[in-house]
Amino acid sequence: MNKIIVANWKMNPQNSKSAEKIFFDISKKINNKKNEVVICPPYPFLFIKNKLKDKKIKLGSQDVFFEKEGSFTGEVSSSMLSDFGVSYTILGHSERRALGEDNTLINKKIKALLKSKIKPILCVGETDRDHNGFYLSLIKSQIEEGLKDVTKNQIKNIIIAYEPIWAIGKDANREATPQEFIEIKIFIKKILSILYGPKIVDSVFVLYGGSVHPSNASSFVKEGDADGLLVGRDSLNPDKFLDIVSILNNI
Repeated sequence: MNKIIVANWKMNPQNSKSAEKIFFDISKKINNKKNEVVICPPYPFLFIKNKLKDKKIKLGSQDVFFEKEGSFTGEVSSSMLSDFGVSYTILGHSERRALGEDNTLINKKIKALLKSKIKPILCVGETDRDHNGFYLSLIKSQIEEGLKDVTKNQIKNIIIAYEPIWAIGKDANREATPQEFIEIKIFIKKILSILYGPKIVDSVFVLYGGSVHPSNASSFVKEGDADGLLVGRDSLNPDKFLDIVSILNNI
């Protein structure tokens, strides 16, 4: 596997018919022999992959609960996700953190996923990039606390996605640059090296996820050395998402 392209549909689209169409439009044209393509729809639409019997695309979810079963109204367990064929799960996304998720909760979810053999995609990133570098301490804490008690054997099954929150959405002042990403990737790898040893580091993929679109996908992979991309809004547009997949396939 060369690169990973993850589609985060967030709370979209608003009905199953639209979700099926987006998935079908992507799957019928996709050629991902070189890279891994993962689509993470909302929970109600996890059935789509099995309905369309698509083998070219991996299925992901946008969250999970850490308990196996019980009286937890509204929650979804890792075993339920496994039953749907989920291979990856996004955890610690900035939008979840904004709702109150902390590193301790995320850590519990990571360990629950690993028990079910689902690969966690741990999102880290800062709200503001201060000139004093305090944001690096935040990212360090997100990684260290999020990966607490995760073993050397388990870390190989975890993906880290860096999302600079200040560069995302309509309120963003500017886009992040590939150079800014590669600096963070080196920093993340250094933390992992301290935690697990330098031999383990190369096995952990570090993705970029911050307003990814066809015009910047290539630069973050070529110049920024990203191991893949976490795509938000443009993953709901089959043409744009397929462009991103094609760009990475041709690198």
